[in-house]
Amino acid sequence: MTPRLLYTPEQASEQLSIGRTKIFELIRQNKIESIQIGSLRRIPHSALEAFIDNRRDHH
Repeated sequence: MTPRLLYTPEQASEQLSIGRTKIFELIRQNKIESIQIGSLRRIPHSALEAFIDNRRDHH
């Protein structure tokens, strides 16, 4: 199954098994890349993979 290209913050939080508030915190801290489409915030699939890879590198 092909992953989505973009996730809502809620969908991204589900993918990472963390809360929605934590996703927004990570976005504010520039730890997860996100893009703005009009008034919508979306998180690229590649940004979730990069976040996971980055966390692996630190442990």
